[in-house]
Amino acid sequence: MIWPLRGRGGALGMGTIHPLDITQREDEMRLVKSFAFAAVLLLSSALSVAAQSAREDIEAALTKFTDAFNSGNAAAVGQMYTEDAAVLPPDGKRVDGRKGVEEFWQGAIKGGMKNLTLKALEVEESANLAYEVGAFTLDVPSKDGALSTVAGKYIVVWKKGDDGTWRLHRDIWNLGAAQ
Repeated sequence: MIWPLRGRGGALGMGTIHPLDITQREDEMRLVKSFAFAAVLLLSSALSVAAQSAREDIEAALTKFTDAFNSGNAAAVGQMYTEDAAVLPPDGKRVDGRKGVEEFWQGAIKGGMKNLTLKALEVEESANLAYEVGAFTLDVPSKDGALSTVAGKYIVVWKKGDDGTWRLHRDIWNLGAAQ
């Protein structure tokens, strides 16, 4: 085989392969492969950290949401939503805007609903949006005032604000087992 050699060939730098040239080329290729492998690992771990961070942030927001709801603080619940949020309750009308959402949750709290639990089952992020699929339980009063626990599932579209805070943007749920 003929390869351009570093100073060992004729006037054109051509000649036969020298064993030192092969070794040097193999070393260069190993270095390039190692760098490429490291770059792939770094990129995949960065993406994993971003996804993990979104999940952690959203799970922390769920705790804040349930704490606010269970303490009867509809204003704090409302602040968890974007200004142009929409809540889509089962068998009910769409509720638009942060103020409307706050009033919706105030009605639920005044109606005797309590002991909300939320559990994220899936969280996926893409840029400043994420979706969450989850399960909930909630104590709901019957007509005679006795509480019964209902269970259901939900999907929330989260939107990340300029301040880095994840807020509920679209919220829909229904009753029935989550799995």
